[in-house]
Amino acid sequence: MIPTQSIADRFNALPGPVRAGFWISLTGATFTGMMSVARHLSPELTVFVIVFFRALFGVMFLTPIVAKRGISILRTSKTRIFAIRSVSAYLSLIFYFLAASHIPLADIAAIGFTRPAFACIAAILFLGELARGRRWLAMAIGFAGAMIIVRPGFAEVNEGVFYAFAAVSFTVCNTIFIKYLSYTEHPDTIALYQGLFVMPLALIGAIIFWKTPSLEQIAWLALLGFLGAMTQRTLARSFAAADATVVTVLDFLRLPIAALMGLVLFNEWPVIWVWVGGAVIVCSSILLTRKESDDKTVNLKERRKTD
Repeated sequence: MIPTQSIADRFNALPGPVRAGFWISLTGATFTGMMSVARHLSPELTVFVIVFFRALFGVMFLTPIVAKRGISILRTSKTRIFAIRSVSAYLSLIFYFLAASHIPLADIAAIGFTRPAFACIAAILFLGELARGRRWLAMAIGFAGAMIIVRPGFAEVNEGVFYAFAAVSFTVCNTIFIKYLSYTEHPDTIALYQGLFVMPLALIGAIIFWKTPSLEQIAWLALLGFLGAMTQRTLARSFAAADATVVTVLDFLRLPIAALMGLVLFNEWPVIWVWVGGAVIVCSSILLTRKESDDKTVNLKERRKTD
């Protein structure tokens, strides 16, 4: 039997983009699962109550991290940044859950793919990341794939589409905050502070639109909180492993996950354009991952020669 530490060491030795791809794939699975639970609960509970319990249970599931790592995991000099980030995180959850009650999960994932253009530009401008030509190429290919799926002007548009685009706009802000914080903060610290700051914000909306959930709904909300906590942990780890532009393009892998879960859970059959666009998107992700991995290997060899 291979020791757990040995597996962890081998995983950490992999190139950053490969590790980021692993973590972002898990993020796609847990996030889509969270959206599925929100859709299940939305006919009976308001989105504000759902978001509050998502934050509450999320913090509860993350609490053992504090017990394991100690109170030092909460030490930070960026409290103000965490507080500002919580606003964008809260609003993105509100709009994502609203969108989940109106349009298919695969459509939400597809619309989410329109954010790389803005996220990449923001990462380059505000985080000082390199604007390599292949990154722009991968971003452009991925964006083209997303447009094939969305088909603006050809497909029917309802309010869920606008909710999804609003969620994307706040997610872009959230993405930049996560990457900025990942330079100095532990991924678990980032995940913990989101729950701690979002919870009081969510409580305000929940009180205004309160409806007491049943015991069965509490169980679903607990699952929602667990999936939300895991989403934050895996997302923070993906940004710690690679640049924001890399993670953003790799996030396109969320599409097949969302399509499969939508089919299994809600009998949502994605139209052919979802798969055509998805194929284009996967190609862009593979292109970026291979190029970034090759660069890491070349740079490592050059450093060894220099040494």
